[in-house]
Amino acid sequence: MKRIALIITGLSLLLASCGGNNTGAPKTDTSKTITMNQNNDTTKVVKTEDEWKKLLSPEQYAVLREKGTEAPFTGKYYLNKDKGVYVCAACGNELFTSDMKFDSHCGWPSFDKEIAGGKIKTVVDSSHGMIRTEILCGRCGSHLGHLFDDGPTATGARYCVNSVSLDFKKE
Repeated sequence: MKRIALIITGLSLLLASCGGNNTGAPKTDTSKTITMNQNNDTTKVVKTEDEWKKLLSPEQYAVLREKGTEAPFTGKYYLNKDKGVYVCAACGNELFTSDMKFDSHCGWPSFDKEIAGGKIKTVVDSSHGMIRTEILCGRCGSHLGHLFDDGPTATGARYCVNSVSLDFKKE
């Protein structure tokens, strides 16, 4: 039990150092988002938790459905430099393009904007003693990560996303 408490405390500290105490609204320049015409399916995906458990790996389920976080610097897309489109691992919703990705040195894939068209929903997350903006897939409601307003690009946004919540369609 002590070990679990130490792990949770360490993860909370890491999340705080990666994201800070973001209390303001992200400074996203929506004029710089793009719309992908290949997959504009906005049909909501609704499944029972048993259906999600059958569809997703245990790690994916923990992150996507239970709002977990993968360990930093371990995700398969953290250092990915290939050209293509990042999609929700649960439903295939197109979320980001490789041109939106940048290296934030925080341990998770980071993007400075999203594909336009309601692909991502945001909610206030006050867990772990912080106020953050959680990002969810707009089609299936799965947890993707968090949005911060400390990005180094012109948008000022940093979508910090778990690799396990993504799949990648290479160009």
